[in-house]
Parts: sequence; structure tokens; C-alpha cells
Amino acid sequence: MGSARRCALKATDRLRFEVPLYTVAEAARIVDVPPTTLATWAKGYLRRPPGRSEVTGGPVITYVTPDRQGEPSIPFVGLAETLVLAAVRRSGVPMRRIRPALLELQRELGLEHALASRKLYTDGADLLFDYGESRRDTPEGRSVLNLVVIRSGQRVFIEVIEAYLRRIEYAEDGYPRLIPVPAYEHAEVVVDPTRAFGAPVFERGGARVEDVLGRFWAGESLDELPDEFGVPAGQLEDVVRVASRRAA
Repeated sequence: MGSARRCALKATDRLRFEVPLYTVAEAARIVDVPPTTLATWAKGYLRRPPGRSEVTGGPVITYVTPDRQGEPSIPFVGLAETLVLAAVRRSGVPMRRIRPALLELQRELGLEHALASRKLYTDGADLLFDYGESRRDTPEGRSVLNLVVIRSGQRVFIEVIEAYLRRIEYAEDGYPRLIPVPAYEHAEVVVDPTRAFGAPVFERGGARVEDVLGRFWAGESLDELPDEFGVPAGQLEDVVRVASRRAA
């Protein structure tokens, strides 16, 4: 983001683009990927396999180096980029094969934070298809083509990616303002940088998921919590199920 635009940002937009709200571990829980995977997206990686040349990969999401260990390092826009990569990961296409295509996509779109932009949803499938077609004779090109299908004569993302993108709520500037948390089957949990400083909250009632779980772990019954927090029992059960699975 250029300096002129940065100066013009409102406080709410600074929360979206500049202020680190999440640690790597917190962002990983929200998008439901392993923290080690998210760390490579945020910081890049360097691997030295025995007997082989070293393998490197640069960062692909927005990351702010923290002053101290354990402090937040990922702003809201970085979380949105992470959500897109989580969708790609769920497609089964190896990230190492499509990293170059994602970097080329960002260059082609000509935007900062291109993975978080609405233009990824509207134009990204065409650009990736063209990239894959031009490299069809390589493993990387064929992998990229696995992310796109032709539907009604148009190039669109495969369902697992499209499902993530169409759920995001975008602001007038074309970047996300609200992100649904994908880990739940029934619970309507979102992250919004203007609510609870970006912590996951129930869309209905606005209670922080962390607060509700804290009461449950303290011994309160799920029968008591729906009335107090304004959250349907089925959604509370879903959140407890996911939290229990992660703790196991």
C-alpha cells in the first residue's frame, strides 16, 4: 500500500490493513490449518534435504515482524489472504507447485494484497487458467489448472475455493471487511476487525467464542448458555465440538 493511501486510511481501515491482530497460532486456528503450515506462508521457508539442493519459498501473506515473541504479527488483511490459501490447500493441490502462479497472479492483478481482493474472485480464475495453459507441459502448470474449471463457458474456481471466496464480505474498496470462520458446520462465527479487536465472535449476539468456551470449560451447562449469550444451542455445540477436537 503506497504512503499516500496509508496517510489517508481511516482508523477502521488501519485495523484492516496495518495493525497486527493475530499471532500465527491464532490465525491458524481461525482458518483451520496447522500453525507450521501458516508459518511458512507468513515467513517463507528454507529447507536443506539430505543430498539435494536447498529449497526455498518466499512469504505469500502479509506478516509484520513482532517486537517480542508471542505478540500478534498478522493483520486482518493477512488473515484474509490466509483464508484463500487454506481453501487452495483443501483442494489437494500442493502449495509448492502453485507458489509461482500465486506470485504471478498478484503481479498480474497489480494490487497489494491481491489474494484478499475481490478481483481475485472476479478475475483470478482467468489469470490462473492462462498461466497454467502456458505451462501445461510442466507439473506446476498442470497443478494450477486443477484449481480452475470451465462452467457455462466461463473459467471459474473449483467449488472448494469458490465456496470460500463467495462467503467473504467485501467493503467498498474491494477488500474484506468480514470473514466467516470456516471450521464450523453450523455455528455462524465471523471475524471483524471492528468487533472484539478481530477475535472470532458469534454473528448472532456478538459474543466472543473464547468467552463462551471459557464458561463451558468452567463447568456451566450448554443448556444455560444459549439464553445468556443469545446463541442457538446447536451453534454452541458445534463450537464446543471443534474446540474439543483441537484439544484432543
